[in-house]
Amino acid sequence: MKTTAEVLDGVDLTGRTVVVTGASSGLGLQTARALQSAGAQVVAAVRDLDKTRAAIDCDTVRLELADLRSARAAAAELADRLDRIDVLVNNAGIMAPPLSRTAQGYEMQLGANHLGHFVFTTGLVSTFAEGTRIVNLSSRGHLAGGIRWDDPNYADESQYDKWQAYGQSKTANVLFTVEAERRWGPRGVHSFAVHPGVVATELARHMTRDDFSGGGRLANLDVTDVEHGAATTVWAAVSPELDGRGGLYLEDCRVAEPFTEGAEGGVADWAVDPGQAARLWDWSQRQADLSVSD
Repeated sequence: MKTTAEVLDGVDLTGRTVVVTGASSGLGLQTARALQSAGAQVVAAVRDLDKTRAAIDCDTVRLELADLRSARAAAAELADRLDRIDVLVNNAGIMAPPLSRTAQGYEMQLGANHLGHFVFTTGLVSTFAEGTRIVNLSSRGHLAGGIRWDDPNYADESQYDKWQAYGQSKTANVLFTVEAERRWGPRGVHSFAVHPGVVATELARHMTRDDFSGGGRLANLDVTDVEHGAATTVWAAVSPELDGRGGLYLEDCRVAEPFTEGAEGGVADWAVDPGQAARLWDWSQRQADLSVSD
């Protein structure tokens, strides 16, 4: 597997503007540093401005993805500040916490990982132009299942399963990619979903001993570092192999194959289903509209 430095070898991003969510640590910080090292102007959209400024010298905007009002305000600020965004990396996320809810009452993983990014991204549409790329951090965790349309927010709290909820949010990231491509691809704005691999970062803050024990969800997984983990994100952002393409799920710096039983990777059919993608976009837009009147 490549590193970010290997992906960027010979790449010059001078004059390009890149926005990265969750750039204060982990994969987001590595992505921001790598793209900045290639000459890009980086804007970090983050919750903790001081932590980010201590880690990387770049422009910042405050973004709390668990509050759709914050996502909308951050997008409006950047749309006013920037003429164009060349790459938007929706990197921030939360993984497998105990049941908790966003400011608007959505299940935290669906609300922050998907809805917050949906509102933030659609609020930036005026800054997208031909050649813009949108990179959504998904995960192999999407293989846990599709959207729970009957109860996506676990109103029946007894049904909450942290890994099922994580999988739903990661499926939503891929479906968002598919529908964004359908809507914006014809004008040259292309979207990609990325599986970065299993990386030891602050994302695992909610993991328990049972998650890593024999039979646990994280047992026996190959863990990589951020230089390798962020490589596919960076590849999605800059690779000429992806020119004119989009709506794709990427892993190991390549386009993933469809998932088959017993395979180590691949993308599930429910995550790239165009009908599910359109349905999720419409549902997400209704939630965004509702939050305006809160």
